[in-house]
Amino acid sequence: MALKDLLAERPLIQAPMAGGASTPALVAAVAGAGGTGFLAAGYRTAQDVADQVRAVREGGTSAFGVNVFVPSPAVAAPAELGDLRTELAAESRRYGTELGEPRHDDDAWRDKIDLLCDLAVPLVTFTFGCPDAAVLERLRRAGSATMITVTTVAEARVAVERGTDGVCVQGLEAGGHRGCYDPRTGGDRPLPDLLPDVVEAVGVPVVATGGLMTGADVAAVLDAGAHAAQLGTAFLRCPESGAQPAHKAALADPDFTETAVTWAFTGRPARGLVNRFVREHPGERYAYPEVHHMTRPLRAAAAAEGDPGGMALWAGQGFRAAEERPAVEIVARLREEAAARGRRI
Repeated sequence: MALKDLLAERPLIQAPMAGGASTPALVAAVAGAGGTGFLAAGYRTAQDVADQVRAVREGGTSAFGVNVFVPSPAVAAPAELGDLRTELAAESRRYGTELGEPRHDDDAWRDKIDLLCDLAVPLVTFTFGCPDAAVLERLRRAGSATMITVTTVAEARVAVERGTDGVCVQGLEAGGHRGCYDPRTGGDRPLPDLLPDVVEAVGVPVVATGGLMTGADVAAVLDAGAHAAQLGTAFLRCPESGAQPAHKAALADPDFTETAVTWAFTGRPARGLVNRFVREHPGERYAYPEVHHMTRPLRAAAAAEGDPGGMALWAGQGFRAAEERPAVEIVARLREEAAARGRRI
């Protein structure tokens, strides 16, 4: 199915959330309710991705996609990583665990592209950059539509020039990682400002994402020219979500009052709840995925202890509206609210 037709039929998308939140159960629930669910290939092996796609398909779900991280260039300086190791020594002592090895890798890029060409899932999307034209064409020949996450008009134009079927416009309100090609020059515009400019600049379908939590939010971006709306944080507290229990609880905890963009957990900018770790480790250190690998044992230990102070609590600016309800009920609520604004989703 062409991307434009898929989005017209299912204009409500559950965002891919790497790190465990996106599960086959969540994808199936959203798709079963009339939306489009997404698996996240980031941080998973190609075999893990294959197993998840198989689980989705065995459950009878056909409206879904897979998101892939585009490899980042090696930019980390050894001295800078040494300074970070010193800075994180207290965290290591706090949780009684060693820091991870700050290695650079491509997140099994080639294996995942090969796999997705074999699996021919309906939609493959990319974050952290735009693949070259040959990769996009290969996926298209395999039967998959493609879409690139963009944070600026310039990024959107690059994606279109290389042959993407669509772009996903991410506003600064979005939870989790910024999808910019280069975090040092990526966009930081609110979605209502950025979306119309991208819609005007490109001739492909546009999906809007960033801080969308209600049906009124969805209606607003559709009215602004988007073909579909993508929501992540709105589904984080669903029982089908694989987010850590402490993460789900923090979204409703009155002690957490705001979000901020932090580089501390992964070496790339990402929006999450402001907790102890975010406050104690400020600064913009571009060293991805080295920092991700270095802090991973800390985050895992904090999660095992149920300590939200040391976890990456990714969340969009509208996080307080997240509800602990089944995904099918979230979709139904969004649909009712959008209908009240004159939009059928």
